Amino acid sequence: MSDKCFVDTNVLVYAQDRTAGTKYDVARNLVRRLWEAQQGVLSTQVLQEFCATLLRKVPQPINYDAVEAALADYFLWEVVVNTSRATLGALRLQQRHSLSFWDALIVYSAQVAEAEVLYSEDLSHGQLYGAVRVVNPFL
Repeated sequence: MSDKCFVDTNVLVYAQDRTAGTKYDVARNLVRRLWEAQQGVLSTQVLQEFCATLLRKVPQPINYDAVEAALADYFLWEVVVNTSRATLGALRLQQRHSLSFWDALIVYSAQVAEAEVLYSEDLSHGQLYGAVRVVNPFL
């Protein structure tokens, strides 16, 4: 295991969404800390969901240039590319842990990256998936 930390989409979105209140502050601080320590890991799924959410689903959508600039920064992090192997791995995790397929794909990506922590508010805080521990930074 390593000191890598996988970051789920919601954390990245809150770090950009100024309407998110205290979650904005918590997410910004977490992302900044991971950036400075060079510990952050993402996946192609997370980055795709990040774009879709910021452009259409937040109360005040972000413009394309700002989303593109944020992506350029996140491309400097370690990015797990979801492959056909990831799809099969996620399917097995979905069955084993009764997760949604998309959550299972996040967990699988964190495992592939050998992340120690998976920051997410969508999964159960403290849950272990193999060596990956879920941490909800907003608790």
